[in-house]
Amino acid sequence: MTSTVSAATEAATPSPVPPFAVIPGAQVQRTLQGHQRQIVELVEATYRRHSAGDSVNPPSYFLRFPDRPSARIIALPASIGGPLRVDGLKWISSFPENVAAGIPRASAVLILNDHDTGYPFACLESSIISATRTAALAVSAADWLSRDRPRPARVGFFGTGLIARYIHAFLAGTGWSFDEIGVHDLSAASAAGFRGYLEQSGTAGRITVHESAGQLLRASDLVVFATVAGQPHVSDLAWFAHNPLVLHVSLRDLAPQILLASTNIVDDVEHCLKAETSPHLAEQLTGSRDFLAGTLDDVMAGRVRIPADRPAVFSPFGLGVLDLAVGKFVYDQIARSGGLHIIDEFFHERHRYG
Repeated sequence: MTSTVSAATEAATPSPVPPFAVIPGAQVQRTLQGHQRQIVELVEATYRRHSAGDSVNPPSYFLRFPDRPSARIIALPASIGGPLRVDGLKWISSFPENVAAGIPRASAVLILNDHDTGYPFACLESSIISATRTAALAVSAADWLSRDRPRPARVGFFGTGLIARYIHAFLAGTGWSFDEIGVHDLSAASAAGFRGYLEQSGTAGRITVHESAGQLLRASDLVVFATVAGQPHVSDLAWFAHNPLVLHVSLRDLAPQILLASTNIVDDVEHCLKAETSPHLAEQLTGSRDFLAGTLDDVMAGRVRIPADRPAVFSPFGLGVLDLAVGKFVYDQIARSGGLHIIDEFFHERHRYG
């Protein structure tokens, strides 16, 4: 009897409340800097784990505002198993009009929750984490989708903000090089700023700022869409006659007829065909998902091959599990170095009756 009671008491003993840390953007950036290959491998492994079902990744929740129609804040809850064993939430805002005020469009935090107790144990600045996981998956897709076609020698960036910069940095950091780099943005100042960044990065390719979208697309074998477009604005099939590889990161640039004439790969079918994305519009137009060739996981596993005789479009919705993986990597690296900034007594009420 005594041993049974003791065992029950021991089983009921709660796990200790983890300390709570705050990790600012400067620490996040220092921790991730120079680790592009490692992060791509981490993101690929996490994406494969998600595709195998070892994750929980509910639909993202969009908070919109009637008085600010261009703005939104998105909640991405997620849980990942395996060696990471972490739950959490990314809370990311997109306020495009910030740019005119001289501050970044997007801001974000990532909360990491302890797998056993559910207690939050870290809050990380996450615009850098979000850009990092987006760039890592995009670069992974560029690699896998170009394995059965000539490797792109000319890259074009349509939209020249933070995401474009991170994608270029990840391309360069994982061994990509280009003979030509094209730049196009509705803002001449943004295009000039991105060109300056490219020049300072030491890229060997010839840099051209294109005045029109058509010029950029026709001159690029690999096209990166990283805009804030809310609805399709690219509809001319002739611009894609040379069958480029398209990283459709911003998800709402391409008219459905472009997708219907292309080989389409997404990161996650259910997530991507929502929220009026270009693939969602194509599904609404056709009443079918037959225009999708499959997922990036299908390509990685060899279940889908990418033909070279039509455009190939990768449309990633973005998965919260990838933010968790990168955020946990940052947390673990800083914890090992002893650099965590712990907030003492963050969780104060720890006894039920005081």
